[in-house]
Formats: sequence, C-alpha cells, structure tokens
Amino acid sequence: MEIFHTREEYRAALEARAALPAGFKAGVASLSFFPEELGRAKEYPMNLALILLDRPTPSFHALFTRNLFCGAPVVIGRERLKEKYARGILVNNKISNVAAPGGVEAQESVLAALAEALGERQERFFPASTGIIGWKLPAAEMRAKVGELSGNLQSTSLLPVAEAMMTTDAFPKVRSARCGEGVIVAAAKGAGMIEPNLATMLVFVLTDVQVSRSSLKKCLTRAAAATLNRISIDSDQSTSDMVIALSSNIKPAVGEEAFARGLEEVLGLLSGDIVRNGEGVTHVMQVTIEGAPSVELAESAGKAMVNSPLVKTAVFGNDPNVGRLVSSLGDFFGNRGFALPRSLLSVSIGGIEIFAGDRFLLDEEKEKRLFAYLDECSFSLAGRFPPHDRSVNITVGLNVGTKRATVLGADLSYDYVKENASYRS
Repeated sequence: MEIFHTREEYRAALEARAALPAGFKAGVASLSFFPEELGRAKEYPMNLALILLDRPTPSFHALFTRNLFCGAPVVIGRERLKEKYARGILVNNKISNVAAPGGVEAQESVLAALAEALGERQERFFPASTGIIGWKLPAAEMRAKVGELSGNLQSTSLLPVAEAMMTTDAFPKVRSARCGEGVIVAAAKGAGMIEPNLATMLVFVLTDVQVSRSSLKKCLTRAAAATLNRISIDSDQSTSDMVIALSSNIKPAVGEEAFARGLEEVLGLLSGDIVRNGEGVTHVMQVTIEGAPSVELAESAGKAMVNSPLVKTAVFGNDPNVGRLVSSLGDFFGNRGFALPRSLLSVSIGGIEIFAGDRFLLDEEKEKRLFAYLDECSFSLAGRFPPHDRSVNITVGLNVGTKRATVLGADLSYDYVKENASYRS
C-alpha cells in the first residue's frame, strides 16, 4: 500500500517513476489567449506539451473513444494510424477542439508549424487536446509557441508533460515498470467524463523495449481492455479519449507475453490513479465479480454497481447501506434476462460477508465494522496529492461459472456537482 503524507513525498515518487525511456525527449510551453466565443471578456491560459522520439519509429499504435462526436485530434489520430512511421505527440489542455468550425484544419496547421520547426513531416505527429468542448482552438497563438516548445526539450522526465496536460486534475499521474533491460513509462490525464470504450481520456505510453507494430497493437488492446476499459467515474465517455503507445526500439525485446504483462501493470496502476483523481472523489470502489459465465457479463455487472448513483452516494457518506449493492445487481441481472439463482449469490465488503443464501447477514457489530471500513478507505485531495491508495473492496460471487472481472469506480460527492456546474468559469 502506498501512503503519502505531503505533496512533496508524492512528487518525489512521481519523479522516480517518470524517467524517460531511451530515445525520447519531452518539453512544455505556456501561452494565453482570448476565446473567440467570449471576445476579450476573459483571457485563458493554455499549456502545450511535446513528446518526441529521437528518430521516427514504425512501432506505434493508438486506441480512441467511440463517442460519435469525437474531437478533431481523434479524427486526425485515426488517419495517422495509416502512416508507416510516427515521431511524436503534441498535447494541449484547456480546449478539446470538438466540433468547432475548422477544427481539423486548425489542428493540422499547428502540427505543420511544429513539423517545420523540427524538420519533420507533420503526418508523423499525433495531436491530443483536452478541455472545453465546442470552443475553437487558438491556432495562431499555438503556432507562435512551437519554436519555444521545441527549444524546451529534455531527455530526463515525462513529469512536465503529465503536469502540463492537467485540467481539473488534482495531481499529475505517471507510472512505470521495468521490462527486461528497458522500461515502460506512461502518463495520464483524467478526472471527469470517465467511462471509456477502448481508451480513457489522454494516456501516453512510452517504451524503449523493441516491439513490432503488430505486437504493440495486440498488447495495447489487451492491456486497455483489462484496465482502462474497466474504470468509471461518472459513466460519461469523453469525446477526446485516446491511448497512444510509442516505442523507440532501443533495448532488446522481451517476448510478447512479458511485454503485455508489463504494459498491463503500468496501465492498471494508472487506472487507479485516474479514478482516485476523479472530480470530487473521496472513495475508490474496487468491485470484483467472480464465478461468472463470461468475462463480459462480470465486467458489465461490476460497471452496473459502480455506476449506481445510490451505491455511489452511500459510499460517499460512509453509509453501509448494503441493500443498494444487492439492488443494483438485481436491477442489472433482472433487466438483462439472466436467470441468476439468488441462493447462489454472495456479497462481501472489505472481507465482511453481508449477503449469502438469499438473505442479508447483518448485525450491530457488522454495521459498526462496515462503517469503520468505509471511513478508513476515504480520502481528501485538498492537498493536491493522493494520501493513500486504499479502495472499498466489494466482492460478488455469482457461482454460476469460472470467469471474473474487476472494475474500479468512484463515489459521488457534492464537489462533483460544484466542479461540473462551474467548469468553464
């Protein structure tokens, strides 16, 4: 279990995780602009971040949101997958460039300016944007900063990128794992509009381990399905979700299975960080559905529980209102037409069994233990860092099969409503 007492302790851990793999550089720059939609009523800040390979790589892949109203970076990114080589990723926060007039053209104009500054083809750069939906990208101001951005490149740390792409995030998120002689390092941005399908918000995975493009695609798809696709903060899938993976191919290969395990470890840890950093979140819920006839059914049942507003608010209030858990399961299975024998179902919270044999197993002593357990798992991000990585562990036994899945979710607090009621102000 990780415990951090100060923001400085957490930053030290981030710095240790964020060392760039061989063959990569990263840099950031800042600008300010007046949104065209508001005239000159208010000036807004924006950060730019660049992840750059020392040389183009044939080993890259990306996964994108399935939201129909996806942003210009997703539209462009899908086209980039047709290219033979990739060189880097340009990221901006504050505006997500979704369905704004001329959005694709504006994004490409910035990439063209960057490519010119670096002496590279613009088709080798992926764009990524996050922030307000519907506003136009300040392309002129961004183009004016690409020279400074390319001049700020360093080969030490991915942490500046993780910090630069934050919006409502309380803290930056970086994870890493050794992989043979090389390393896998990834940074993520995400705090709201989180229930992904093939990706989650912005996630950038960098490695120096030699891996073919086909193997990277296979491993990334598998790892995302087991980690990033099994989290939900508010059940809203973003317009801008993407996961991009790049390899410099400098260090020896480790074999596909070993690489897949390393990738899944890193993305699993990042998934927990994203949920823990959710807007207004004070508890992380980890729901494991066991004994299911299929992984898909187990995953869907877990999502039904963590997305239930009544379950989420009970956990927020440290209220062991366990009837809400069983009700959410009954809702899911009953409306799905799945004949689950109630007598086989078992449910426990923090190892404390609360339902089995078609009846609740509650008493005064258990109620006190459950309340204490929920309280122990709570946290505050007032200090802008995660104080611990505890989660409310809920285990459900269906006992009608051999498959299982674990889903991460978050509680629902007053602060989530406050954050999203005044997001643009």
